[in-house]
Amino acid sequence: MGNLDALRAAIGGIKVEDNEKIVQQKSRDFYWYSPVLKERLDHVTGDLVVSPADEAELITVLKACYALDIPVTPRGTGTGNYGQAMPLSGGVVLSLADMNGIGDISPGRVVCGPGVICSELDKATRAHSGQEMRMHPSTAHTATVGGFIAGGSGGVGSVRWGGLRDWGNVIRLRVVTMEAEPRVLELTGADLHKVTHAYGTNGIITEVEMPLTTAYDWVDVIVAFDDFMEAARFGNALARQDGIVIKLDAVVAAPAPYDYFRRHRKFLREGESVVLVMVAPHALDAFVAFAGGQGGRVAFNQAETGADDLKGLPPVFELSWNHTTLRGLRVDPAITYLQVLYPFPDQLALVEKLHAEFEGEVIDHLEFVRFDGDVTCFGLPMVRYSTEERLEEIMDFFNAAGAPIFNPHRYTLEEGGMKQTDEVQLAFKRQADPKGLLNPGKMIAWDDPDYDYRSGGVWLFKGLEKAS
Repeated sequence: MGNLDALRAAIGGIKVEDNEKIVQQKSRDFYWYSPVLKERLDHVTGDLVVSPADEAELITVLKACYALDIPVTPRGTGTGNYGQAMPLSGGVVLSLADMNGIGDISPGRVVCGPGVICSELDKATRAHSGQEMRMHPSTAHTATVGGFIAGGSGGVGSVRWGGLRDWGNVIRLRVVTMEAEPRVLELTGADLHKVTHAYGTNGIITEVEMPLTTAYDWVDVIVAFDDFMEAARFGNALARQDGIVIKLDAVVAAPAPYDYFRRHRKFLREGESVVLVMVAPHALDAFVAFAGGQGGRVAFNQAETGADDLKGLPPVFELSWNHTTLRGLRVDPAITYLQVLYPFPDQLALVEKLHAEFEGEVIDHLEFVRFDGDVTCFGLPMVRYSTEERLEEIMDFFNAAGAPIFNPHRYTLEEGGMKQTDEVQLAFKRQADPKGLLNPGKMIAWDDPDYDYRSGGVWLFKGLEKAS
């Protein structure tokens, strides 16, 4: 790209990386969870990594890239799973990792930069005033707060607080636009929906204000069941026990726990399905009493396990959400996964029906959450992959049964679950990114306004052809 030299001159001393191997590494996320995306995106790489240290440097970079027509793809640490942070048109990979300052911490809220690692933010707010984030991804030790907001939907803590899209789970975002003269916007309330879960397609987040909640020394517990549906019913009942303070309520079907959770295997038995729980210390006795009446075996209780047995064990949240699939892939690289919503109030009936239909081919994994004020579950089932056609058949069956699929084998905002244009995000992109240089290829409505979402076909960004 001839104008890269002009970009370097324009941005002066701002940190740049052009080592081919490092640029390629920073152009990737966990897209390879999907064999479909692995094939389509494997060749994708940017031309340059630029790492602004603050908002002023960021504005300098965006202004220069706008003048030179250079695409910009923002990233945190690349822990997303669907190519959200991959530069489909090459150009600049904008790393926000150095914008990691932590500002004001006060009762119920914190202000920070987008590059702060989630677990580091929790560490600071715990030390300051015994508070923590309401929710975080299972990649909390590597994921950034900005990346979580731009690419995530919920996670550990969603059983109590719902998802990032729910009112109040993000307080304020400061965003810079991609224009000849970039604007700095403060977004609150309904305006937040313009940029949350938009993959950085319509503005770069430079500051975040997030709500906090009381921090506990969470106790990890695993309850085991011989029957998957018993485990699912227990998980559902537990999520409705408002007096038992929990942060995680995940159900994983056999054979995954014994086969994939290698470090916890000594606590598990072959053929058991498990419920992974994080419970507040003051609620532990109530939880154990409740579990005892539900027919489960408390296979692991961190509070009653000796130091030698705890050595080397990951926290149970690193067995949940997207980590469940990661544990599976380390043992069996032939598996992939789906993302499903089991709508309230029929979640258990749907889970049972679909579990019976695909037993042996689909290994169930449920995450109980608050969703629009009710308790239900998301599914992140693992699939023994054979062909793309078979994967589509399975997804069609789930959709037809009334359990909508948020397709993790697509890299666009719309195909990942919305199945339609988000008019609010599109309208904002027209204002904030008039040339379409921010993370190109991720918003179908921008590139192909006449696309028929009912066609069922795979939409392919033209820029990918240039990159291959």
